[in-house]
This record gives sequence, structure tokens and C-alpha cells, in this order.
Amino acid sequence: MEPKSFLYKYLNNASPTGFEASGQQIWLDYVRPFADETFTDNYGTAVAIINPKAEYRMVIEAHADEISWFVNYINSDGYIYVRRNGGSDHMIAPSMRVNIHTDGGIVPGVFGWPAIHVRKDGKEDAPTLDNIFIDVGARSAEEVGKMGIHVGCVITFKDELMELNGKFYSGRALDNRIGGYMIAQVARKLKEEGVKLPFGLYVVNAVQEEIGLRGAQMIAENIKPNVAVITDVCHDTTAPMYNKITSGEQVAGKGPVLTYGASVHKKLLDLIIATAKKKDISFQRSAASRVTGTDTDAFAYSNEGVPSALISLPLKYMHTTVETASIADIEEVIRLIFEFVKDFDPSYDFKYIS
Repeated sequence: MEPKSFLYKYLNNASPTGFEASGQQIWLDYVRPFADETFTDNYGTAVAIINPKAEYRMVIEAHADEISWFVNYINSDGYIYVRRNGGSDHMIAPSMRVNIHTDGGIVPGVFGWPAIHVRKDGKEDAPTLDNIFIDVGARSAEEVGKMGIHVGCVITFKDELMELNGKFYSGRALDNRIGGYMIAQVARKLKEEGVKLPFGLYVVNAVQEEIGLRGAQMIAENIKPNVAVITDVCHDTTAPMYNKITSGEQVAGKGPVLTYGASVHKKLLDLIIATAKKKDISFQRSAASRVTGTDTDAFAYSNEGVPSALISLPLKYMHTTVETASIADIEEVIRLIFEFVKDFDPSYDFKYIS
């Protein structure tokens, strides 16, 4: 499968937190020809291994899950109330189309909202978890039940990937299946260019990041890597209503973002920066307070401490259905990880104090 076909198939498939299996199967089917071995763990994290017999182990990682909703309550009139599965945004829900995932298949629905005609100026209710609701065309709780819908069914927004101006991809779940796409392309480039690594490379697509980095915690204990490079998204802060003073300045189109923070190993970060400079890859910098909020933290503090670093993709409108990323940035993240992996020396000493 060509990379772009894989990208669209993978991004358009739903992969909500805790229900990632179908997306993981798509990812594994794509990456398997570029790996020597693959495996999955009990909760669905998928791993492709290059050079699995090597003692030294490097991880490159992204997370596979997307935010979603759960059916939480069905009232007597057949309206469905929800709770979050991850950081889903109640503000954008009204008038959105949804897919409710049942054992019998997908049931379509819509987040309803009162018409503008019946709302009072200056006294309009804002969307909250208490008042947003889904309509599936039923008139009773019993009718909803007959459609296969029950409390605990997971719900995703109905939306698909598209291009803007030939320069951006826009859609839902770029956070962070675009990361799964990027690490898969690294594996593909290593295979196509015949690169022989002096260490084992574990290409990890982890589950359950959106609810607390849980998949990364589990797989870090399984693999016990010597070093880990994580890719995720960060905020493009140039769009209206962002505050650069508090969020920093990261710009989609100006290259990967490299983060400074306690969990980011400074010596590993310096190696990545050296690779970027050597290969003329533009990059940006950001600073994290206490934690990065990404799977970097899980890997860094696993086992006895794993030198870890974060390479981020600037993203507009995170946790909406129109998450927007630069196509050029995506290619540069792939190139940066590829060049770093290709040149990495496993004898490098990461200890700060010798």
C-alpha cells in the first residue's frame, strides 16, 4: 500500500481509547513488511521490531488512540447523554454527526441543539456535559436499546481527512494517529534504503495515551528499552485565541518542535538537535513545566529510568474534528527520526555524571 493510501485509511478509521483494535490491525498490516517481527500486548499496543535479536533496544513511539465519548444515560424520550473518553470537547459537540459503535455495527446519530429561534439573546446556555445530547431517531429508551445501543457504547465524531491549500492535512484524530503514520514511514525508509542497524529498533504504536499514558506504561515495562524517542503533537499557537506568552510560539510549517523538560533527557535531545543541524532540518523549541503530558513521561520514568526525548508535530485546533497539520512538517518529522536512528551509536553514554 502506498503511504498516502495508508494515511487516509488509517486516519479515517475510528480508534477510540480502549477500542483501538481495528486501527491497530490496519497499522500492523502496513508496517509488517518493513519489520522482522511484530507483536501486540494484552491491551492492544502494537510493536514492529527491526533486528529483534540485538541486546540494545531503541523505541520510536506514537500513540494510536483518539478521544471519544461513552453512552452514559438514555432518557425515557430516547435521548442519549454522554461522558468523556479522554479529553473530548463539549463546546464543539452541538450539530456534529456521530457514529455509535455497537456490537452489531455502527449506528449513526447527531448531537442535537435547540434552534436559534427559541433561544433568548444574552441568556443562551453554553454547551456543557450536562446538556449536550445525542439523537438517534428514537422516541423511547426501549427503541434505543433495540438499536443495540447501551450504556458503555463508545461514540466518535463522523469526519474524514482532507487537504487544505495543498499544504495541510485537516481532520479528526491527527492526535496522534499521524504519529503512527510517521513512525511507520521511518520503518519503511529503513527497509527501502537497506539500512542495517547495530541495535534493535522497536516501532511502538501505543494505546490509551489520552487517559493517562497507560499503553506506554505497559509496553515500556515489556520492552525495557535503553532509549526512547516519542512523537506526538503540540499546539500551533499562531491561530486566533491562543496565548503565546503562556503557550510559547510554535508554528505549523516551520518544522518539528523539540521539547525541553525534566523527563526529556538533555543529552538525547542534544543528539537529536545535532542531527537536525547536520541534515539542515528546521526545528523549533518548546518548554514543558513538570511534565510533557505525552508518552515521553511514561517511558522516561519506567524501569530504572530510560533516556527519552520528544519530537512534536505542531497542530492547529487540537481535540476538534479539524485538527490541522503541515504536510511539510510531517515529512520533516519522518526525516529527523530516520536520520537520527540511522546514525545513532548504541555505545553512547547517557549518564550525566561519569
